[in-house]
Amino acid sequence: MASILDLLNTDKGSTFISKAMDKTGESKDTITTALGLALPILLGAMKKNIQDEKGARELNSALNDTKHGKEFLDNLNHKEPSAITSEGGKILKHVLGSNQENINKTVATTLGIEQSSISDIIKMAAPLLMSVLASQKKEEKVETSGLDNLIESVMGSSVKFDSSLISTFLDNNKDGSVIDDINGMIFGGNNKSKKGNGGILGGMLGGK
Repeated sequence: MASILDLLNTDKGSTFISKAMDKTGESKDTITTALGLALPILLGAMKKNIQDEKGARELNSALNDTKHGKEFLDNLNHKEPSAITSEGGKILKHVLGSNQENINKTVATTLGIEQSSISDIIKMAAPLLMSVLASQKKEEKVETSGLDNLIESVMGSSVKFDSSLISTFLDNNKDGSVIDDINGMIFGGNNKSKKGNGGILGGMLGGK
């Protein structure tokens, strides 16, 4: 299947971005860039969580819940941004746990976006991602043992996701290097320019 980021180029993706713009007041480009980072982070966190048997069972159960299925995308036009962020907040408690604030702060600093905007964008991204995963899980009849492959397929090849990104975001050594490390992984190289051709963002934007 196509990458989760490919969804952003569809009509439903445009509707979702518009709702995120209404919620945050940020531009389309800013929302798209933030989602290009937030969605792989959430997928990476899920991938890490299911390495534990309990985490795998919990994600499998959540994806079997009908509220996380096609209904979200099918009725996106009628959903209020505040309702999406409310649901997303509940999802993030399970996916990111106590690391949510650290991730919000780091992404906001890295991309030069208000932390409150990043918080809302990531909250809105969570139900979107769960809907895509749940729909694909149902279509392919994926069981708990196949969740890892499901997440890999939704990550897609359009983003060269570095699994060490999650570890970096969750870094607890307080060495002050997290921002620089993430900039390198996102933009490529060791600088903080958003015009780099490498890293996650470079892959997402086709090297622009």
